[in-house]
Amino acid sequence: MAKREVIFDTDPLLRKKSRAVTVFDNKLATLLDDMAETMYFKDGAGLAGPQISVLRRVIVIDDGNGLREFVNPVILESESFEVKAEGCLSIPKRYGYVSRPNKVKIEYYDRNGKHYTETVEGFAARIISHEVDHLNGILFTDKTESEPEQCE
Repeated sequence: MAKREVIFDTDPLLRKKSRAVTVFDNKLATLLDDMAETMYFKDGAGLAGPQISVLRRVIVIDDGNGLREFVNPVILESESFEVKAEGCLSIPKRYGYVSRPNKVKIEYYDRNGKHYTETVEGFAARIISHEVDHLNGILFTDKTESEPEQCE
């Protein structure tokens, strides 16, 4: 495993749409391992491929209940929206108030290509929604209900 460099919101790569993963191999496994290591090193709750300059539809999250990996995630349904403060590893020292679902039904694959559909609630649903936005070139600052604030 290796830590990868996280790119910042000034990088135009973050505005591009990611491509689907079509090959489930050791290269994908290494990518997911590296993403997890990078997320934990940066003390994040989630990380998407584009944030480390990889335009593939992969995300990793940890809402406090352990590492989860999602390959080619698609949010099928969302409900129970809440406005809360959030930040991003690609936009350090800034946060904004964003409306996100508290419950999502998501379809995805694991690192071995096994298909899943499940409903996720709470903080995990918020993280997934944030990271799936990254896969579509959307940043949380595009959705803030108030101007992003600076943090010390």
